[in-house]
Amino acid sequence: MNPMDPASFNHRTERLSTGRTYHFVDQRPVTYPDHKKPAAAARTILCVHGFPDIWYGWRYQIGPWVRAGYRVVVPDMLGYGGTDKPLAVEEYSTKKLCADLAALLDIIGVSRAIVIGHDWGSYIAGRFALWHPDRLLALALFSAPFTPPTKRYNSLEDIVKKVPNYAYQLYFARSESTKEIEANLERFLRLTYALEVPQINPMLDGNMRQVIVNPGVTRPSTSKRPLTNDELQYVASQLRNMNGPLSYYRTTKIRFEEEQAAKLPSHLPAGLPVLHIWGGKDLSATPGVVSRMREMIAGYEEIELPYKGHWIMAEAKEEVTGAVLRWLSKWEVKPVKVKSML
Repeated sequence: MNPMDPASFNHRTERLSTGRTYHFVDQRPVTYPDHKKPAAAARTILCVHGFPDIWYGWRYQIGPWVRAGYRVVVPDMLGYGGTDKPLAVEEYSTKKLCADLAALLDIIGVSRAIVIGHDWGSYIAGRFALWHPDRLLALALFSAPFTPPTKRYNSLEDIVKKVPNYAYQLYFARSESTKEIEANLERFLRLTYALEVPQINPMLDGNMRQVIVNPGVTRPSTSKRPLTNDELQYVASQLRNMNGPLSYYRTTKIRFEEEQAAKLPSHLPAGLPVLHIWGGKDLSATPGVVSRMREMIAGYEEIELPYKGHWIMAEAKEEVTGAVLRWLSKWEVKPVKVKSML
C-alpha cells in the first residue's frame, strides 16, 4: 500500500444488488477473519470521498488504518472513476447513493461499518446514518458538517443567500458547467486542489466560471500542496467524464422530496459516536453550521486543525489518521441497535 502507487492497493469491481457496478479498494489486515467467521466480529471502515475526488483521496489513511487492524473499503462513488456513470440526474439522489453503500456492505459481508466521509462524502455519510442507521458503528465527518433534513424546501439559490461562500455551487448545478470543466479539467483540478491560486474569489457568484475558463486570473501556489503533479494526473485520468460528479449539485429538490416522502428523521441515531474534523481555513466548514452541529448531536466530538484547508487527509495526514484511531479506541465502537428506514 504505497500512497504514491495506486496499483499497490487491492482493487475490486462488483455489481451490486441495486444494479450498479462499483469499483472500490478493499484492503484487509492480516488478522481479518475469513468468510467462515461472522463479519460482525471484525471492524470495517467505509470511506466516502467528495467532489471532485476518487478513492485515491484516502491514500494516506488506508495503510495506517489497516495496520491498526481495520478492514478499509473505499469506493469510487457513483459517476466517478471505475464506477458506473448514469446520465440521469435522479440517479444521484442521496437515497440511491445510500442504497448503493448498503448494497456494497452486503456484497463484502459486513453488517455494520465505521463510516467516514469527506466533503460531499460527509453529506452522504450523514444521510446514510439516517437512511440506514442499523448499518453504522460510528460516523466521522471531515470538512463538511452534518446538516439535518429540513421541513421546508430550500432551493440552491436560497441556500446561497444564507451562505454566500456556496455560490460556486450555482455554476456546478448548471448544465453548461459539465462541458466547460471537461474542456479545462486540469486547470479546474489545479484550482480545486490549491495548486493554483485565483486572483478573484471563486466561491462567489459568477467567479467560478471565470477562473475555470480564463487562465489569466490564476497564478501558481507557493504554499504546501495537497498532491503532487503525478497524483494530479492520476486523479484527472479518472475524472474525464464530469456529468456524474456535477449531478450531485443538481439533486437539491429530488433529495428534499425523497426525504419528505420517507419522513426521514432530523437527528442522528441516539448513541451513535460522531466525530467532526475540519481545517481552520476551510470555507466549507462555516462557523454557524459547525455551531449548530455541536448543539444538536449527542456524543459529538470535534477537532479543528488550525491553518489547514479543505484537503485535510493530505494536508494533515498524520493528525487526521491518528485522531480517528484514538477516537475509535475511546468509544470501542459499540453497535447501535436501531432499524433501517428501508
